[in-house]
Amino acid sequence: MTSPPALARSSAHAVGPVVNAGAAQRVAALVADAVARRARLAAGTGQVEEPGTLIRPVVLTGVTKEMRIYYDEIFGPATVIHVVDSVDEAVTLANDTPYGLTAGVITENLVTGLEVARRLRTGIVHINDQSIADEPQAPFGGVKSSGYGRFGGQAGAEAFTDTRWITAQTSGHAHYPI
Repeated sequence: MTSPPALARSSAHAVGPVVNAGAAQRVAALVADAVARRARLAAGTGQVEEPGTLIRPVVLTGVTKEMRIYYDEIFGPATVIHVVDSVDEAVTLANDTPYGLTAGVITENLVTGLEVARRLRTGIVHINDQSIADEPQAPFGGVKSSGYGRFGGQAGAEAFTDTRWITAQTSGHAHYPI
């Protein structure tokens, strides 16, 4: 049995396809906007490949606030590298967005990583790990303009429900001692 062409093609890539062609075009447009405004491609091209949902990983440098990719959530195989001079500058830069889904802190000092994680305004922070992960019991979700509450575990149930208390007296009216 042979695989469908899209699956056979994507299996050769370390990063698979994005969710659909519209998502691929959105990522490609963010990269194209940045490059048109003088960002530099350190890796990748940002071009959509056949079957229309593949984009090879992109790394951009020289991204400024005038570029859409500076503020937008990418949700695709692209990242931006900013060189900073201090932890404070890095935290300020990371928090300079209306979004706050997830962040990653890479460090050789776990205490420093935890201190930085506490200062980041995101729903999730991974220290020395990938910035995408999901476990059924984890409260996956963002802050600010990212997402719609929390998914997973008790936090997910609470995010999508309103706790209410309803009582019913079934044998006449209740008698109050007062």
